Formats: sequence, structure tokens, C-alpha cells
Amino acid sequence: MNKKLTLSLLLFLACVTPLLAQIESASEVTQTTVIEKGVGLGAVIAVVASWSRNQSILWAILHGIFSWFYVIYFAITRNFDN
Repeated sequence: MNKKLTLSLLLFLACVTPLLAQIESASEVTQTTVIEKGVGLGAVIAVVASWSRNQSILWAILHGIFSWFYVIYFAITRNFDN
């Protein structure tokens, strides 16, 4: 059951992230793409780390959006006893 939920969450993020990552600039003639479409490594790590700690889809989505910021936070605050 947990594997299906995790897979569904990752697929959902794979569909939503390209929509959030589109950057359009109408004022410039030459456009530079800052963010590529797709799910980045930081977002995947953040979602997996968030899910393992919180078991919450909403937190996993939020942490996936913040990606590397949450990964660094998770690394600093993790508990080494487990």
C-alpha cells in the first residue's frame, strides 16, 4: 500500500512540476531557460525524505517545491539514532 502511494505521489509531482517550472518573459527578445521541465533530483530527494519522516502527501508536495532547501534542512536536523 505504501509503495503504491509513494509511486502515485512521485507521478503526481512529475506532472505538476513542469507546470510550476515554466518561466515566460514577454519583454525580452532573447529568452534564456532557467529551469528545465521535469522533476529535478532535489525535488525527488526532498519528497522521499519528507515522506519517510512525515508520512504526509501535503508535506511531501510542499517539500518537493522547496527541494534543495528541504534536503539541506533534513540533513541538518535528522536523527542519527534511528
